[in-house]
Amino acid sequence: MNTQQTPALQTKLPAVGTTIFTVMSTLAAEKNAVNLGQGFPDFNCDPQLVDAVTEAMKQGLNQYPPMTGVPVLREAIAKKIAALHGRQYNAATEITVTAGATQAIITAILAVVHAGDEVIVLEPCYDSYVPNIELAGGAPVRVPLTPGTFRPDFDRIAAAITPKTRAIIINSPHNPSGTVWTAEDMLRLQEVLAPTNVLLISDEVYEHMVFDGQQHQSAARFPGLAARAFIVSSFGKTYHVTGWKVGYVAAPASLTAEFRKVHQFNVFTVNTPVQHGLAAYMADPQPYLQLPAFYQRKRDLFRAGLERTKFKLLPGEGTYFQCVNIAEVSDLGETEFCKWLTSEIGVAAIPLSAFYGNGFDQRVVRFCFAKKDETLMAALDRLAKL
Repeated sequence: MNTQQTPALQTKLPAVGTTIFTVMSTLAAEKNAVNLGQGFPDFNCDPQLVDAVTEAMKQGLNQYPPMTGVPVLREAIAKKIAALHGRQYNAATEITVTAGATQAIITAILAVVHAGDEVIVLEPCYDSYVPNIELAGGAPVRVPLTPGTFRPDFDRIAAAITPKTRAIIINSPHNPSGTVWTAEDMLRLQEVLAPTNVLLISDEVYEHMVFDGQQHQSAARFPGLAARAFIVSSFGKTYHVTGWKVGYVAAPASLTAEFRKVHQFNVFTVNTPVQHGLAAYMADPQPYLQLPAFYQRKRDLFRAGLERTKFKLLPGEGTYFQCVNIAEVSDLGETEFCKWLTSEIGVAAIPLSAFYGNGFDQRVVRFCFAKKDETLMAALDRLAKL
């Protein structure tokens, strides 16, 4: 027996390999392409936010904060939710600061999903949901959003609920499609879930990127949903600081208590000076209140440029993503098209098939427009060749 041999492992996530985001970003760097693939800004945050964090560091706020998050930040979050959505969460018992939204989602799943439980996910969906469910020993139940429009199909959702269903994960504004759920959608979901004990994980990280005068319909606004919901948001998305990895979860006290049991042992707590800096910065609501207009202008600039190509634009109701149908541009499938676009045209995008478990290809790709105007114009100049 070779005592120097590394023991073989049986993987917990056999389906997970190198993600399409890594593939496309590597290819984009190699080909010197404009990277509109991954969803993060290429511009800086407000210098005042950096100053607020620096000030917290200088004041010596550099040791462990409370496991649940610094009180002043939790209070600011509760105040914001009350002002925007009319629901009062108790900052002490119902708000938890997390190491980003992705950690918030896996923590919620680990807190409530037991071996054999089913969790409904609406495809296409953010790529962490299904592995999170599998790590918890649960079974993902994939229900497609309506192809083409990406609207929720409530008959299919209702049909997917069984006695084993523990939770459903929703995401609005929706990554990757950019669709936004309406008040009617949320009321219909509330109606479908009312006779059940199914929990709701509501991924609302793009809550401040809703366009054309629409309002974000948070689960917090609907009493029947709020009573069963973990509501997840992200400071990284709202304040252009994705690398800071700070988010939060709002949930009823009984759900929060279970959430915090897991949070305590998988993260314990979150960066102290950043929490204090965010709390100070949140005193002014204007940065998040002005965000819809900020991104709508970028969306409109990008869409105007895309309209000069053969791409067919899908509606862009929210988020900082724009999807296009490629059928009139190419005969290639989505993934091959994205590789070709990066290599030959010099612009990186992401295939929507990457957000489906079965790789469903509907000839649609996603661009990210959370970029400087000059980045978007450079990409549009290249795409004009199409």
